[in-house]
Amino acid sequence: MKIEYDRETCIGIFQCVDEWDAFEKNLDAGKADLVDAEEVDEQVFVREVPEDAEFDAEFAARVCPVDAITLYDDDGEQLVP
Repeated sequence: MKIEYDRETCIGIFQCVDEWDAFEKNLDAGKADLVDAEEVDEQVFVREVPEDAEFDAEFAARVCPVDAITLYDDDGEQLVP
């Protein structure tokens, strides 16, 4: 499973931070950071989701009010949003 985070879209509500510890508050920027992620495009970050964190990652993606977080299965199919 892979998660993609569009930091430009983020509005800093930080609900993702409450759901998965891979997201951290960056109060200076007013946006969340995705820990251990690779920047694949400007302000777009991707990382693999460990099997034991899939549930938390899904909730983090589902609670984002602006759909800045996209979750993909191992075949690349979009699961959330």
